Amino acid sequence: MNKQSTTALLQRRGFARVLMAGALLVGAAIGLAPLARAADEAPDALVKRLTVDMLQSLKTDKSIKAGDIQKIMQLVDTKVMPNVNFQRMTASAVGPKWREATPEQQKRLQDGFKMLLVRTYAGALDQVTDQEVTVKPFRGSVDDKEVLVRTEVRGSGEPVQLDYRLEKTPGEAGGWKIYNLNVMGIWLVDTYRSQFTQEINAKGIDGLIATLEARSKAGANGTKS
Repeated sequence: MNKQSTTALLQRRGFARVLMAGALLVGAAIGLAPLARAADEAPDALVKRLTVDMLQSLKTDKSIKAGDIQKIMQLVDTKVMPNVNFQRMTASAVGPKWREATPEQQKRLQDGFKMLLVRTYAGALDQVTDQEVTVKPFRGSVDDKEVLVRTEVRGSGEPVQLDYRLEKTPGEAGGWKIYNLNVMGIWLVDTYRSQFTQEINAKGIDGLIATLEARSKAGANGTKS
């Protein structure tokens, strides 16, 4: 299956959108464990624990399932962001022009990208029902600086591939952090890089920032972003 047909498949399957949201929210349960545990935990064990706890949260928290943006944003800010290298994720999505952006522009890009992800998939969260996650055998080494953790999500439909790229960060509050994810063969950052590059080529960095912020305002007003 080529990239174009796979993208069309993703657009048709609401469940894939749920998984993308789930990947963004995968760190929901990290607050249940001390930071030292997260730093010492193997990457596949970390993904397994967080994903299982995340799915449980989505199934039981009615406001999150209903797409409550404020509740989701609170969850993201307090539980997810400490476990994601979001600066790296945003920089990769923006591409080479990231290095030309001012610190203020970089902050606005990160804020806009985060809100885009949250709003894009919030409306699909109510589709989470009986899914279960299986972590495939880990082929890397805990001594590696960057690893790939492969998982498979099974529910009432076909199994869905959901993979994570993680990097090991130093320090007591370090540990493994997610910087990219793959849903059914499509890497999230790569998909957005193509879109962002077109926007930057047409309107520059400020144009991309304006577009991201406009989508956030549209979502806040209840219109389609």
